[in-house]
Amino acid sequence: MLIPSHDKSSASVIEHPRDFLKRLFERAVEVADPMRSLAGFLPPKPDGRILVVGAGKASARMAEAVEAAWGPCNGLVITRYGYGRPCQGVEIVQAAHPVPDEAGLRATARMLDLVRSAGENDFVLALISGGASALLVQPVDGVTLEEKQAVNQALLASGAPIDRMNTVRKHLSRVKGGQLAVAAYPAHMLALLISDVPGDDPAFIGSGPTVGDSSTPADARAALERWRVAVPPSVECALNRATGVMAPGDPKLSCVDNVIVAAPRQSLDAAADLASRSGCEVRMLGDALEGEARDVAILQARQALEIRASMRPGDAPVLLLSGGELTVTRRGAGVGGPNAEFCLALALALNGAPGIHALACDTDGVDGAAEVAGAVVDPATLALAAQAGLDAGKYLAENDAHSFFQAVGGQIVTGPTLTNVNDFRAILIEPALL
Repeated sequence: MLIPSHDKSSASVIEHPRDFLKRLFERAVEVADPMRSLAGFLPPKPDGRILVVGAGKASARMAEAVEAAWGPCNGLVITRYGYGRPCQGVEIVQAAHPVPDEAGLRATARMLDLVRSAGENDFVLALISGGASALLVQPVDGVTLEEKQAVNQALLASGAPIDRMNTVRKHLSRVKGGQLAVAAYPAHMLALLISDVPGDDPAFIGSGPTVGDSSTPADARAALERWRVAVPPSVECALNRATGVMAPGDPKLSCVDNVIVAAPRQSLDAAADLASRSGCEVRMLGDALEGEARDVAILQARQALEIRASMRPGDAPVLLLSGGELTVTRRGAGVGGPNAEFCLALALALNGAPGIHALACDTDGVDGAAEVAGAVVDPATLALAAQAGLDAGKYLAENDAHSFFQAVGGQIVTGPTLTNVNDFRAILIEPALL
């Protein structure tokens, strides 16, 4: 999709490309902030008993936004360590992500007890964002927390796409795949969702705790086999039993409404508008890209090089924007994430080509399991590495992209952004100077 610049006649080389790309990323995060995006989706505060529950990296900020509109509320929300927010009435519990822990297990049990107490005349507001899959922890009978942790770790290292990972998680859970909504039945539930999944399917946001799912345990077993994820006998046994995941048309889901309040496309569009107003010709590559990070990087590097070769002095800079969720198949023992690995593979594919700068970050501020949002690349990246005696190819082979960019000064560290609409990738291509 092509978004032309507002005024090509004034097109010029971006003076500070790295700062420009950071501003685009900051704009993408800003429009997905629940304090900006959520209030318009809230109904007037209902009369009677209200319960606010939720989970995800953005859920505490979402609860904060709810109370800014409605005042103090009773409820319980689970978020990632470091992502808590001051709320007036809603209790915020912090737990581990991406591998669940005991704090998440205890809090999820309490949340289920809370929603089960809801009656027909009560109103339950569920706040769900990416990260809820790990934070809502209640394994099926016969599977321990430790076994669930092991499966999560293996899935994360396997390179499986997020929808397949979530299929497995659902069928090993007593809360995902519509089961949280069923626990609240017959109370009316409104679920407000921030999407971090390609395609924005509510069934896969946080593994769909308020959404029915047509997948089966056989689908979960097939995913484990396809991505060669070894599991303990208890998990095999659980996936050979009847599932608790609710079918989409189940009557017990009739009292829930699911509404997406923020999604990747909105953030990409906001960044595109800012870039266009800055004189760039924006080319949107899609908001739902999937695949191996290093493979996508090679494809986008080729595209950037072809564009640069066709440009003439005085042409408007071209910006390639994309979102979605890339994956990394763990081959080495390094510290990395999809965005940093994308940047490292991109730098190698560009090989110092002039006029091309790039940024890739996760909008939640956490790329993989590291407290780093992502990285930036410019024509000097590989030269800086060579001067420091670093072999970029070896870092890529070890899945050690975060260490590489830390060494060359290319890391982007934001801290908790309090939202999560997944990956943001921007490649700026400038023409040669006159």
